[in-house]
Amino acid sequence: MRKEIIGDATLYLGDCCEILPTLDRVDAVITDPPYGISITKSNRISKERGFAADSWDDEPIGEEHLSLMQAAGAKHLYWGGNYFQLPPARCFLIWDKQNEGRDFADCELAWTDFDAVARIFRMRPQNMDGGKVHPTQKPIALMEWCIQIAGMPESILDPFMGSGTTGVAAARLGRSFIGIEREPKYFDIACKRISDAQRQTSLFEPEAPKVEQLSLMEMPQ
Repeated sequence: MRKEIIGDATLYLGDCCEILPTLDRVDAVITDPPYGISITKSNRISKERGFAADSWDDEPIGEEHLSLMQAAGAKHLYWGGNYFQLPPARCFLIWDKQNEGRDFADCELAWTDFDAVARIFRMRPQNMDGGKVHPTQKPIALMEWCIQIAGMPESILDPFMGSGTTGVAAARLGRSFIGIEREPKYFDIACKRISDAQRQTSLFEPEAPKVEQLSLMEMPQ
């Protein structure tokens, strides 16, 4: 296991089933776990980017993962929740990819346990955030929207961090973040993206007010 602390983010390289039981409970688990559809073997995934060699999506997450994730947080949001055995949900989130006229899926679904109504986020994924570095990468704007829908939780956990988009969104919104990723190449990408986001966010933080200590002679009467 490897652990990196970057500002308000704590990142772990390792198996989430081993790491989750060691962590304190967070306000929200927001994640996009493997669906088990072998997305990296799809003809749509560019071999030039090296995605085709990946095997992490060959099997879906299991009951152990779901049980550990449910215990890890007060609120939960799982992209691809329609692939798993989860309780009925009032607040499904929908990412409308605006893919009309193309053979890609029109949308993706996220299961939540929020006491809220269903919502839709509309955005085409093409050329998002400077280009894809992970085959199932979500837009930063989408993950920021998820955090806002979740009620802006102070602490967020993503046990399937991938390239770190949830962590980038958390940094931009001033939330603390814990991320877990088992693939070293994506872990390194996530570390860089989250570090860049933390640094960029700090550039735009308002300057703290200066407090001057006045002597008794200078105090207004």
